[in-house]
Amino acid sequence: MSPLVSSLKRATFWIVARTCFALYRWFPVFGSLRASIAIIPREGKILIIHRADGRGLSLPGGIARRNEPEEAALHREVLEETGLTITHAEFRLRYHSAADVPCHISVYEAKATGEARDSWEGSPSWMVPKEIEPRLVKSQRPLLELMKKIAETDANTPG
Repeated sequence: MSPLVSSLKRATFWIVARTCFALYRWFPVFGSLRASIAIIPREGKILIIHRADGRGLSLPGGIARRNEPEEAALHREVLEETGLTITHAEFRLRYHSAADVPCHISVYEAKATGEARDSWEGSPSWMVPKEIEPRLVKSQRPLLELMKKIAETDANTPG
């Protein structure tokens, strides 16, 4: 993809994401949305997305489609955002957040294969939780301690 097309896609994402978040925050016509996100550790680091909409950093994942199972949404969203394929997902917790839009968020600890790549939603990279903490989106801040624990466990696990 050419740099111009890539820039146009990211600019479009910035406009669409910011508009949708603002409108849904004011008019949550479908009630609380459902989202699935992944904590993917590797060598003591966590996969994070530098969001193209300028909101900061987030874990890979996103909003589930109507009637889409949570784990299916996780697999689809991680592939769309990062190019990685989830090979194992373990449900860790579910919580509600109204920080961005009203949303029930399902959190999975996951393993993935493939080579991480940019998408119109952002750029993936591996970071330690300490680097992530100051820029993590508000809706995912309740996960910081869990991210630290998973990264530490992963760093101390051989092979």
